[in-house]
Amino acid sequence: MRIAPTVTVLALLAVAGCSSVNTDNSPKAVTSTPVAVSAHRVDQVRADIDAIVRSGVPGVIATLTENGQTVTLTSGVADRATAAPIPMSPPQEVRIGSISKTFTASIIMQLVTEGKIRLDEPIDTYLPGLLTGNGVDGKVITVRQILQHRSGLPEFSNDPEADEYRAGVQGRTLTPPQEITLALRHPAQFSPGSQFKYTNTNFIVAGMLVEKVTGRTYSEELSGRITTPNRLTGTYLPATGDTDLRGPHPHGYGTINGVVTDETRSEPSIPWTAGALISTGSDLNRFYLALLAGQIVAGPQLKEMLSSSVQMPDSPFYYGLGIGNTELSCGAQYFGHTGGIAGYVTITGGTREGRAVTIAMTSSPDPSPDSMALLSHALCP
Repeated sequence: MRIAPTVTVLALLAVAGCSSVNTDNSPKAVTSTPVAVSAHRVDQVRADIDAIVRSGVPGVIATLTENGQTVTLTSGVADRATAAPIPMSPPQEVRIGSISKTFTASIIMQLVTEGKIRLDEPIDTYLPGLLTGNGVDGKVITVRQILQHRSGLPEFSNDPEADEYRAGVQGRTLTPPQEITLALRHPAQFSPGSQFKYTNTNFIVAGMLVEKVTGRTYSEELSGRITTPNRLTGTYLPATGDTDLRGPHPHGYGTINGVVTDETRSEPSIPWTAGALISTGSDLNRFYLALLAGQIVAGPQLKEMLSSSVQMPDSPFYYGLGIGNTELSCGAQYFGHTGGIAGYVTITGGTREGRAVTIAMTSSPDPSPDSMALLSHALCP
């Protein structure tokens, strides 16, 4: 499975930005009226995404929100085979990879508010016997350590069985317990709480925790707690075996054995609650702004989610409970996440000042962009 760690994806994003280019190469932008997004931000992001496309990424969609108004910019093509441009509307769906983790963490924090989960309680309290192996002990690993990637759990997604694209081609699926079994073939990476190590296994455990505590499927909890109340109509977790995207979407690409390959279809049961969600730029902007405004997670739990952060190694970014943050060049604080999965790379998030951005790319950019410049261009006044 290629659900890229947040720090890795941010490193990939050094050339980012936004614009919209049709087949005759004339830029376009679709905006709501009145336009509250500053022209300066639009121009900078437009130049950035055009640069990404020139670097070889087939297509990029950028969605900027400010003061309740949204601008969408696109560059490149939606389909390499037909050279069809990315439509300006309706909102285009993409696989958002590890951005899914903020949704999962938000559900956990709602359950903390309700007294159904305690952050510093061992995982074994809720999922007895699940985590046991070479250096792995669920009686020691806490919920907080799971959400903050400080559990020391081994990574399941490096296993060849956990390649979501190949699984989709071959018609293979995995269950969460099977993924935990894959992970526990390996020893613990470190003692719980002693280090930070971005590990997808943590958020498979988090998804299992949601289902065990609520007695409902993760999809039901996602819909009932987040997507329906916040009108996120393009955001969902595909069912096991559902390898397609439901709505309009650009194709996603990767390079396999030196050949550029259409990786749009992949198996969602493998990344599951660590990275299988599908969404749109407008939905993601709405989600992060609602989260930062305290409309999804209650005040004390939101404060804990955002402030309980550790610095990611060799990075200006910090990681809280399922969400990253950093200070931008203008002094604004960015809160968000990135996601890399077969066919797609996305960065999203917002500021407390009511600005948000989502930039979705249909392959991994090469060379890597400057992620801090990208975010500053998109989110600074």
